[in-house]
Amino acid sequence: MTDADPVLRALAHPLRLRMLTLMWPGPMSAAELARELGTSHALASRHLRQLDAVGLVELAEERTRRGGRERRYRTVHGSPLSDRHDGAQMLAATLTHTLKERAVRRDPDGAGVTVDAELWVPPEAWEAARRRLAEVAAELHDAARPPRTPGTTPVGISLMAFPLRGEPSAAADAERSRTATGSTGDPVQDPTTS
Repeated sequence: MTDADPVLRALAHPLRLRMLTLMWPGPMSAAELARELGTSHALASRHLRQLDAVGLVELAEERTRRGGRERRYRTVHGSPLSDRHDGAQMLAATLTHTLKERAVRRDPDGAGVTVDAELWVPPEAWEAARRRLAEVAAELHDAARPPRTPGTTPVGISLMAFPLRGEPSAAADAERSRTATGSTGDPVQDPTTS
């Protein structure tokens, strides 16, 4: 995480990332977000203010509700998650947390796609695949409806695809060595060999 980039700091929390997703198809208030996320109104308000302060959400409407004013926000479309180089590790950690949380809620009868790969491909194949992945993500965002809209199915998508350096860094080698033995020091079976 960097002090120089408030947007990355705002994206560093999994709850704020979920809020952005929930507000993509339409505006929501802090109270609506709190109910959907199972958190307190105060916490949802605080996270919403942080997203607003860095321009990731915008005020969509104010309305009178129960004698008070309700402010509803929406995600600013085109929010900068797509190609962040400077915060890749921080975003990966946040996406990992979100993916773990969603995996627990996975419908055991629902079909899905799971891919993990480190491949060497021609540059033109990478560029074509990158474009298609971006199109799929845009297609799903365009089809998104407010939470719990009748006739919709909740889906989770976490995607981070990028070119790698040709040679792994020393830090990546150390991390790979640490995770290859697991926390107990016992070897972890390579899924490609099973």
